[in-house]
This record gives sequence, structure tokens and C-alpha cells, in this order.
Amino acid sequence: MRSTLLAVSGLSPQVITEALYALWHQGRPVSRLEIITTRLGKDKILAELFAPVGGRLEGFLNEFGIAREGLDFGPHLLQVIKDEAGVEREDILTPEDNELLLRTCLHTACRLTREPDTAVFFLVAGGRKTMTSCLTLAAQLYGRAQDRLYHVLVTPEFEQCRDFWYPPKVSRPLTLRDGQGREYIMETKHAKVDLISIPFISVRDRLAPDLLSQPRPPAELMASVIRDQPPGVVVDLRAKKLIYRGMELDLFPAQLALYAFFAERKKDCRLSRPCRGCTACYLELHEILRAQEAITHKYRQAGSPVETMSDTGILGLTQENFHSYKSKINTAIIQRYGQGLAAELTIEGVGRRPNTRYGLRLDRSTLRLEW
Repeated sequence: MRSTLLAVSGLSPQVITEALYALWHQGRPVSRLEIITTRLGKDKILAELFAPVGGRLEGFLNEFGIAREGLDFGPHLLQVIKDEAGVEREDILTPEDNELLLRTCLHTACRLTREPDTAVFFLVAGGRKTMTSCLTLAAQLYGRAQDRLYHVLVTPEFEQCRDFWYPPKVSRPLTLRDGQGREYIMETKHAKVDLISIPFISVRDRLAPDLLSQPRPPAELMASVIRDQPPGVVVDLRAKKLIYRGMELDLFPAQLALYAFFAERKKDCRLSRPCRGCTACYLELHEILRAQEAITHKYRQAGSPVETMSDTGILGLTQENFHSYKSKINTAIIQRYGQGLAAELTIEGVGRRPNTRYGLRLDRSTLRLEW
């Protein structure tokens, strides 16, 4: 069975040759190498790991006499995280960067695990912690019985040494630094590389079959995994979160205050008919703006010091900032729960302007308010 090493890497691509070294010495040769990285990471990998002359990967293969035949290694398998316009992201610094990273990890894992006669080794030893977390999640969602999740442990003295890429056949001295930054010399024969197999629980069998045929957004995958959870909705002001089907969504106090206002309006409806298709509790914009006191009260219940805040934003709703809050709330809900489930949760508008009315579609019998 052919094996693919799928790694995340930042500015320390040494973990890749260290993992290859350990895998080969365990009798688990890798025939394909794919790396997910940032633009900064790509520059580092091309300059050191895949350098045309003196590249560390080429040196590793030469030193241990590993034949190139059948190996699919090289810069063409580098995946740099990009935005929707195809612009490479320099680093993982914002929530938007992290979302693009997660999608890349999930899409790559989905593609690689569609090949039945291969094993995927997920390497989570490199890059920022969020990179290893995203790749671990991809392994949990798509991993099969033959796939593995690995981490690399290196003798601490050599772990931060930029010149250490794997234990060479013939020991040689390296210049290291102690905890106070003082230099000293140590032979590489004292270096040890351990490949740690990390147990993980795969939920692949809980994914709907159509989600395994092509990459899907993270929210759709998570919704499929928890599809058997009861559909109750909890609006928890004190904890500043919305809970639906077992998945939590953190919202800013101002956003949650406005959402809680609509939720309470829905919950307090005393009509005997069911909620499905009913918009009796929906309000026109001028009615929402007149309810400023109730919205401010919800903001206070969320633990925000209203007395020290200005009278703008959520404390002074206008037509413009109402639509801004509504848009941000709905975007957060869609990103967390996916387009399908989000239809029940978002703040919707019905009717034509200027008589549009706003409210929540969800059934009041499934709604619980906590504050």
C-alpha cells in the first residue's frame, strides 16, 4: 500500500525530514509528500527543503540511498493557503486566515482519502498550533483505518537547531545554544528522533455519503456528524453564545443582545397556531428601533457595563447599524452551522421595503433562553 505524508509546515520544515527519517527507519516508506503552508513557509521550504543545489530533502535521499523511482516529492505538491482571489496568505494571523487554512486541510484530506489503496500519514509537528489543530480535525473527519496521525519528538538540545534536519549516518558536530543563549558543541550521534503515533477517533462513518465524494465547507461536515442531536436552540446571554444541535457559537455581546431580543419576542408569542410559516411576531424596523430599552436591557444581561458605554452602536440603534448587526449575526451563523441549518436560525426579513418585517423563523417550542 502506497503512503502519503500530509504535513503542515511553517518556518521550521525540519520536521518533514525528521518524520521521513523516522518513517523509513520504521519500515513505513513514504511515496508521496504534500505540504500545506503559508507564503512565508513556502519561501523557507523552497530555499532549504527543495533547494535545487544542496536541498535538505535531496541530501536525505542521497545519504540513505533511497531510490527516486516511484516517489512523488517536489515543489509541485506544495499547497499555499490562498484567499478567494488566489492571493497567498503570508501567515495565519486572523480568523479569516484560519478559515482558509481549515478549508485547505479538509479539502486535501478529502481528496487523499478517496484513494482506497493508499494510507495517509497526517503530520502535525510543524507550523503554528492552529495549523496542527486544523489538520488534526481533518484526520478525525476523514481518517480511515489505515491512516495515521503523527507527531515528531526530537532530543531537546537539537530541537531548535536550524542545522539539524535528521540524524546523519556519520556523526558530526553542531553548534547549539543553551537556555541562556550560550553556544556549545554537541555531536549528532546524541540526537534521537521519535515518531509518535497519536490515537484519534475517526467520525468518517458518521458523515453522509455525499460528503465523502467532494470537499465541503466545515459547517456542513460538522452538521452531518451531529445530525442525530436534538434540534433545540439555546440563547445563553451570560455565556455569550448560541447553542444549536450541540454546536456552540460565540457572539459579541451587542450581537447576542439583538438576537436575544428577537428570540424573546418569538418565545413570548401566545398564538395557538404553530410557528411554521407564521410571522406574527415579526417587527418593522421602526418598531425595532422603538424597542431600544428592551435591547439595552439584553445588553446589560450579557454582562456589559452599559453605564460606561456611549449611546451609539447597540445602545443607539439606527437603520444603518441595525442592518450591519443583522448581517454580521447571520454571517456568523452561516459560517458555524452551514447554509442548510442556518436557514432556521438567521434573522430574516419578509415583505417589501419600506414595510419589511424582521424576526426568527425557528419554532418557539425548540427555543430556550438563559440569562
